[in-house]
Amino acid sequence: MGPLATSLILLFVVLVTATVSGVFGMAGGLMLMGALTLAMPVSAAMVTHGAVQFVSNGWRAVLHRAHINWRIIALYGAGSALAAGALALVTYQPTKAWVYLMLGLTPGLAWIPKDRFNLDAAKPAHAALCGLSVTGLNVIAGVSGPLLDVFFVRTALTRHQIVATKAATQAFSHTVKMAFYGAPLIGASQSGLPPWWFFVLAAPLAMAGAWIGGFVLDRISDVNFLKWTRWIVTALGVVYLAQAAALFAG
Repeated sequence: MGPLATSLILLFVVLVTATVSGVFGMAGGLMLMGALTLAMPVSAAMVTHGAVQFVSNGWRAVLHRAHINWRIIALYGAGSALAAGALALVTYQPTKAWVYLMLGLTPGLAWIPKDRFNLDAAKPAHAALCGLSVTGLNVIAGVSGPLLDVFFVRTALTRHQIVATKAATQAFSHTVKMAFYGAPLIGASQSGLPPWWFFVLAAPLAMAGAWIGGFVLDRISDVNFLKWTRWIVTALGVVYLAQAAALFAG
């Protein structure tokens, strides 16, 4: 398959995954990261994923801005800044097999017994810890939705507040990821990144997906919202673990 066809297929994936994220607040990013890792080098996939998800999450936060909990955002940002400082001191270059392994294991966090850790993003210390740990995992694995969800399932927030606040937090995490993987690509003769027009088209598609997902979100219950989120990310995790096993075996 040629570069043009690959880019067009990935643009369609951007629209679909942004719609999924618009409904569940995550899962879409997990799907997109897997597709990008399949199509391009790991560093390029991380930067591309970060850019697309920044637009998707940012626009979703704008659409639902009335529901954002800004106190959580401020504390999350402080934790995210600490993670960025720590990551600036290390070098990390994962292989595709390792990325798929991490993508496959991350959804397992959705099944952690929530009463065991009693994490709640509405608590100041927990919000800062959320920013630190979620940003770190986002750089290491490419995604962090299931871990982010662990901090939100015990809050008293509605599904709209959860989706809006989580979307705003991800702006921090994806910015750190783009900087971490993008800096070494500056000036590189072969970055592996898609052509410039891919990003120009991906931005409105990500925004459109967030808008479409918002309509679906208005029509599902809080119970179904939480239930379907867990099962969707689990199914994706199984697929990625199989892909990782195949790559390691090869």
